[in-house]
Amino acid sequence: METTEDLPAYKLLLSCPSGLSPSQVSVVFYQAYDRIPHPDTSLENSISEIWDSRVQQNPSLYNGLKFRYGGHTLSGGTDSSQKPDVCLHLGLTDYRTFVGTNLNPLWKTFLFPSEDDWRRCQHTSNPLGNGAIVETSDKAIVVLKRSTNVGEFPGHFVFPGGHPEPQEVGITSHHTHGELTPQKVNSKVSQEMFDSIIREVVEEIGVPASTLGTPVFIGISQRVLNVRPTAFFFIQCSLQSKEIQELYSSAQDGYESTHLYTMSMNNLAATASKMPGCHQGGFALYKMMVDASKK
Repeated sequence: METTEDLPAYKLLLSCPSGLSPSQVSVVFYQAYDRIPHPDTSLENSISEIWDSRVQQNPSLYNGLKFRYGGHTLSGGTDSSQKPDVCLHLGLTDYRTFVGTNLNPLWKTFLFPSEDDWRRCQHTSNPLGNGAIVETSDKAIVVLKRSTNVGEFPGHFVFPGGHPEPQEVGITSHHTHGELTPQKVNSKVSQEMFDSIIREVVEEIGVPASTLGTPVFIGISQRVLNVRPTAFFFIQCSLQSKEIQELYSSAQDGYESTHLYTMSMNNLAATASKMPGCHQGGFALYKMMVDASKK
């Protein structure tokens, strides 16, 4: 029987080696992309049981809303004169359901037998995370070492990142009201994809937003363990490695990590194998972008 250890650490769900600007990335936020409950009642009940147990151990756990990744469509870019466009299909989920499905010891039981990734993951929470490949002005890449008191992958090397947040754009459900039409919601969510990664970088490494260029979307990586999806962006920073190191000591979310490193491509390649699968996939997406730019 094939185990998780026999599988690759990541799967690339979408790769955009040319890099996409905000105008090339759109979103359809729709209830059809929400999670489908599992027909096994006992498995479904285990979600609240696991969450209640986790809250008892750590009362500070917060059940925040997250955007759920429900697939994408890619169009254009078939020849050199056409720019590709991607449309992300997003629903709504929350941290409690993520803990109870993707992070459930029985997470594989939630998977639906299908070659189509969206159908295969239809019963899991699948919150869309984000990660940033931040390049310094002296051409190094920023890597963090996570602290031991974080929920996922404590002590691991990672790229800066987190999640786009529904509440940042005023979304608490699928019901729109007043002037907030579905089209406006889609536009706001699309902008949040890019705003959130800037926010995460500023909070985690301490650099001012004014030193960061416009993020470039390079694709979506999925960690094979727990089928966890993460959107990756490439961001240029106008500061040198030494300046970033100095700012890191006063980062707002500095408690989430213990060290900041700035690495060359060779050092990064060696370190990537020690990252969680979705971040290994982020490095693969970055390498594809670098290789494409050389051509």
